[in-house]
Amino acid sequence: MDQAQIEVQVLGSLRQIAAADWDACACPEAADGGRPLDPFTTHRFLLALEESGSVGPGTGWQPQYLTAHLDGMMIAAAPMYAKSHSQGEYIFDHSWAHAYENAGGRYYPKLQIAVPFTPATGRRFLVRPGYEEIGSSALVQGAVQLAANNGIATLHITFCTGEEVAAGEAMGLMHRASQQFHWLNRDYADFDAFLAALSSRKRKTIRKERRQAQDFGGTIRMLTGSEIELHHWDAFWEFYQDTGARKWGSPYLTRAFFDIAHETMADDMALAIAERDGEPIAGALNFIGRETLYGRYWGCIEHHPCLHFELCYYQAMDFAIAHGLKQVEAGAQGEHKLARGYLPTPTHSLHWIGDPGFADAVKRYLDAERAAVDEEIEILTDYGPFKKTEIEEQQ
Repeated sequence: MDQAQIEVQVLGSLRQIAAADWDACACPEAADGGRPLDPFTTHRFLLALEESGSVGPGTGWQPQYLTAHLDGMMIAAAPMYAKSHSQGEYIFDHSWAHAYENAGGRYYPKLQIAVPFTPATGRRFLVRPGYEEIGSSALVQGAVQLAANNGIATLHITFCTGEEVAAGEAMGLMHRASQQFHWLNRDYADFDAFLAALSSRKRKTIRKERRQAQDFGGTIRMLTGSEIELHHWDAFWEFYQDTGARKWGSPYLTRAFFDIAHETMADDMALAIAERDGEPIAGALNFIGRETLYGRYWGCIEHHPCLHFELCYYQAMDFAIAHGLKQVEAGAQGEHKLARGYLPTPTHSLHWIGDPGFADAVKRYLDAERAAVDEEIEILTDYGPFKKTEIEEQQ
């Protein structure tokens, strides 16, 4: 097929793209009404970020949605942003920025193909089925050309899939490896079946933590769909603000995001809430994919022993088992997850750097970093809570 027939566009608002066209590329598996693999690249999620003011003017995340068209039909798209900083990405390039600017270069703005504030692995080259090769190629070529034409030094594609890494490397992009902790559901009948796969000491520790968490003096519920009411978001916003202020200085999402998500994404969310005397005191928000539960945000107004572990990890595992989901992704960082059954798992990103000398230096760094990440994953897995035979089976 002639690549010259493909037209690549950059659009400043998702309102300029029909939801049906975007989702035909982003989540074709949901065309029959089922769930997308993940909800984060759907039109409804990205539009909620935009319309709530979580991205856009003043945020450092300026939408530059990339689309590719063939004979008038959109065959590919990418959620791309012009970034004026490196916050909210979870793949850290601050040292790259410092090095480049100390050498006299201008690192920002940069282009980022990503889901803002969301360290969850998923497709970043969103391609309509049947156009995978030419669609991905058009997106990469379009993004690189946009950067080169505008004097932008770097392009980054974060938390992409392994398949996209292979395609990206073939197109000259550099691969960066990192790792998170994910819990795998090995067709457990219930939580006790999961515990049976652990060493005796770890099994006892988790049971003790769950008892301590349940003793906070109230009840814990997992709410989805219409079970989540507006007053729950009022409470969760307070939790989220507290966590955001401690971790990032200010929350990334605006209050309006949760109101919009309540209207357009209620069935995509599972909210674990701890209440005492009918009042929420802590909560953890998850997003539901076709095969994966994605833990995203946690917060509280009261601190109780092990309540964080219960709401963020054990409730998520219970939900995944009950709904036949294959895994739980609990977000970025946190080696404390290892003792609770979440094993180290590789994650990936792709990078383009226009300056040949700087690109060569970064490439040598990435080669060494990948080897170190592989070694760390191997070591951490050996320290996991599973019986030795269980670890060998999961590798």
